[in-house]
Amino acid sequence: MEAIEKLLWSIALPGFGQFLNGKFMKGIIFIFLEFLVNIQANFNEIIILSFHGSIQAAIQQTNYQWLMFYPCLYFFAMWDAYRDADGGKILYSYIPFVMMAYFVTVGLIYSSRLQLFGILLGPVWLPMIFVIPGLIVGLSIQKVIHMFRLFLS
Repeated sequence: MEAIEKLLWSIALPGFGQFLNGKFMKGIIFIFLEFLVNIQANFNEIIILSFHGSIQAAIQQTNYQWLMFYPCLYFFAMWDAYRDADGGKILYSYIPFVMMAYFVTVGLIYSSRLQLFGILLGPVWLPMIFVIPGLIVGLSIQKVIHMFRLFLS
């Protein structure tokens, strides 16, 4: 249960889970990187515009070159906090995090053009939606690997 707490704090802000785990240097680095990428990508402005429904303005404000770093930073910080809190005891526990980072990155790449049901969701909502298939694929891959290992042993 403690690992889930650290994971949830990392969702709130990358680095918080590391602080709770006593990994202060890692926490400082993650928070610094979070602020650096956030500022360079104009992420807070993008979030505000997206919440107001100004998707085209959000797309125009987005610095995709910087925002592309965010999914990997975010999901790695989450996994790292979870693992350090003994949540990584399950073999291949990193796979769902890797797949979510991958799918969110793909969602970000297509966020300026891909429409779902005729609606352009932009650089905040589309990547967030892509977390779900990333998690499903990641958990499925993890399960297949476990079954394959059981089959071989």
